[in-house]
Amino acid sequence: MIFHLAVTPGEVTTSLIILVIVFVFVRALGSRGGKQVSPAGPWSFPIVGNLPQLGAHPYLTFMEMRKKYGDVFLIKLGMVPAVVVNGMEMVKQVLLKDGENFAGRPNMHTFSVLAEAKSLSFSVNCGESWKIHKKISSNALRTFSNTEAKSSTCSCLLEKHITEEVSELVKVFAELTSKRGSLDPRSVITCAVANVVCAFCFGKRYEHNDEEFLKIFKTNDELLKASSAANPANFIPFFCHLPLQIINASWEFYQALNRFIALHVRDHLSIYDKDHTRDITDALINICHNKRAATKTATLNDDEIKSTVSYLFGAGFETASTCLYWSFLYLIYYPEIQAKIQEEIDGNIGLKSPRFEDRKILPYTEAFINEIFRHVSFFAFTIPHCTTVDTSLKGYFIPKKTCTFINMYQVNHDETIWDDPSLFQPEGFLNKNGELNKSLVEKVLIFGMGIRKCLGEDVARNEIFILLTAVLQQLKLQQCRGVQLDLTPTYGLATKPKPYQLKAELRSSGSSSA
Repeated sequence: MIFHLAVTPGEVTTSLIILVIVFVFVRALGSRGGKQVSPAGPWSFPIVGNLPQLGAHPYLTFMEMRKKYGDVFLIKLGMVPAVVVNGMEMVKQVLLKDGENFAGRPNMHTFSVLAEAKSLSFSVNCGESWKIHKKISSNALRTFSNTEAKSSTCSCLLEKHITEEVSELVKVFAELTSKRGSLDPRSVITCAVANVVCAFCFGKRYEHNDEEFLKIFKTNDELLKASSAANPANFIPFFCHLPLQIINASWEFYQALNRFIALHVRDHLSIYDKDHTRDITDALINICHNKRAATKTATLNDDEIKSTVSYLFGAGFETASTCLYWSFLYLIYYPEIQAKIQEEIDGNIGLKSPRFEDRKILPYTEAFINEIFRHVSFFAFTIPHCTTVDTSLKGYFIPKKTCTFINMYQVNHDETIWDDPSLFQPEGFLNKNGELNKSLVEKVLIFGMGIRKCLGEDVARNEIFILLTAVLQQLKLQQCRGVQLDLTPTYGLATKPKPYQLKAELRSSGSSSA
């Protein structure tokens, strides 16, 4: 028997709806098992994301968020998702074990101009050409650092340049105190460190009132403010079109620095002598010319040489100047620590000008420098990273091109690593025999680690040591009477102290012999 079923349009519609619901439900069940889990994180506002919640010191905000969400969590900076990484284990995972996966740079407005200029620090590219570029830079740095300083008692040209600048630094400190009663040491430190870098890069120094020289440092300050995690222009597109100083900072800095560097590199290229290495620019040109001769191809063109010199100039300048500015503040805030360093200097090197090799016989001085690195953590974060592929971290799925912040400040204040991390204790870096504890020194994060680690760590450490030791050998630094000192930092890519004044007086044993 054949049955004829009458099916109404309404029943057809109902059946189709049921089929669609079943399909969607089955699809959802199927995908649920393979769903990638993103890190947890705080709620965010539309458009601005978590930017209003970051406060004046985002690294401290992230430490509070870590208590709730763990070492790896997700925030939104404007409309940009960003992963924040805390804890030594996770930081090592990101920068060392999975370093290639996290080696990119996010496409931030502040970095865009510098990245187009093939900056080693800010370039989004981290492929083979970038690695060759960085290797050549490293070789040039090592070559020059080991170049003999002829007609000098110094071990190398770098040491000679630093030692020569010290006398000017001490002289200006004493003169300004005599004339004004006190001084803010920032500009003096900046010019001294920059002159070391200029001698290092170009074989010459500048007067402290040179306008082109000073303009670079002014625009550099603006760049550091603009590069912070809290700058909305980096994460909210329409902010880039507003006529604000913070928006144009990267372009102005690049223009000023590029003019300055280009002039010197052109001069070096025109009078280059392969048998006479005067500075890092000569060393860089020499390596590139040797490569060209060996392979018949140039590994770096002239523009890339300029960008490399710019990188070395910036890296050598910012770390040392910021560290010294903080150091002198802490030395007048803790006069007993200053006295202890001076006692060590007097007892071990006396009136002799300090040298790189003296680092091993001045362990307390070295401990003080490392405690400044740790306690201040003036680079609270690495320059932001970005994932180059889809990857995972602590079981969480991290998509390609995810902006990643490494909270070095948290690691440097982690109670599982440091005893009473909020206290300033240089002696914490010394073992029971009064020797520097190198295993603890290695746990301090200030220069980064892995593929993107700063090339100039050894140069910066040596420069800071000589300048700090020589100043304390010859001068007593004092707080101005009746003035309250404030150790609260001003946040940026590099955190700075608030402006302060000090008095510098010649010590009775403070006449040094070269």
